[in-house]
Amino acid sequence: MNYIKRDIENKILSLSHEYACLLITGPRQVGKTTVLRQLMSSERNYVTLDDMDERKLAKNDPALFLQMHDLPVLIDEVQYAPELFSYIKIAIDNGASPGSFWLTGSQSFRMMELAQESLAGRTALLHMPALSQHEIYGSGDNIPFSVNLNDLKTRKNTGTPANLADIYQRIWRGALPGYVSGKYSDRNVFYSSYLQTYIDRDVSDLMALTDKLLFQDFIRAAACRVGQMLNIHDIARDVGVSDDTAKRWLQVLEKSDIIYYLRPYSNNLLKRTVKTPKIYFFDTGLVAYLTRYSSPDILQNGAISGAILENYVVSEIMKTYQNNALDCLLWYYRDKSSNEIDMVIESDGQLHPLEIKRSVNPGSELIRTFSLLDKGTVPRGAGAVLCMRPELSAINSKNYIIPIWMI
Repeated sequence: MNYIKRDIENKILSLSHEYACLLITGPRQVGKTTVLRQLMSSERNYVTLDDMDERKLAKNDPALFLQMHDLPVLIDEVQYAPELFSYIKIAIDNGASPGSFWLTGSQSFRMMELAQESLAGRTALLHMPALSQHEIYGSGDNIPFSVNLNDLKTRKNTGTPANLADIYQRIWRGALPGYVSGKYSDRNVFYSSYLQTYIDRDVSDLMALTDKLLFQDFIRAAACRVGQMLNIHDIARDVGVSDDTAKRWLQVLEKSDIIYYLRPYSNNLLKRTVKTPKIYFFDTGLVAYLTRYSSPDILQNGAISGAILENYVVSEIMKTYQNNALDCLLWYYRDKSSNEIDMVIESDGQLHPLEIKRSVNPGSELIRTFSLLDKGTVPRGAGAVLCMRPELSAINSKNYIIPIWMI
């Protein structure tokens, strides 16, 4: 198994020179612990709260727990002992050195809430995604995605060209280090075990679950709807649960980083836009497994081929920001006349509309809806079509054609 260098490494090291506490959240098994253990020096102590004895001590006597583990320390799965946060705050207020505490947690919402309650202004918060295509297939430094011609030219040199079959191979393979690195070779067993562990540990920690198989069916029903506007009633009906149960279970999936939403763009002058978000999964490999696509070729020609490609593109754009510890201001646009723009990204005071297509030769008709953004208060900047064109190109001086492999 080879260690895959992570784009977030430089940010972890630089922030550790400034903050006494660094908290890294993210989905299960994206490599949070692995990257920190790769980066930590020999004097840093390591303790995981997966160890039930350590967890018991941390919960029942957090002061003694911290006395038992000298600084600097890496505390893994800290969500199991939120009692530690108040005592970490005391240590920081008493002059703990930069980089004293490295913490990881698999429940981002809960970790953020705890950090904001107890460690506001005292900790650097990072959200670590699954592997990006730049980390797996690219080279050089990661830069946040933007529709800036100079940045796009730079990006050409950091990616590996890929045709349609190659992209669906990447989508089907997924982005979890355990499988991508070669540590585990049986994909079906890997994802089956991932789901079982997730339900047994993360879900059970967030709510009382009486029927695990029904919940797994629920995740599968949600996976069948990636890239679509959220319809809670349809998902609930497919699984045979109430709308309230479906809503509660979706909240659990979001809180544990299995799914996320792309919100619709709107402002005061765009009054006819819809209010419903679109649903996406953090890992397209998990979606392909849940929807039972047995190969990249079958997925490429399957019913969700367009939607899962959109999921992949949205995720990859977001990863370029998360790995630089930046917020990604990303939405989609749809109005009540069904006019739609796949993505709208805000950068440097401008809105940049983006369309996602499987085509190699996208036509100029794809950018007609871009002008709908002109009615808003934020000026429209350059737009782009993200597609299977092998090289960077342009429709005109304000709208580029960007290969998906370049993200």
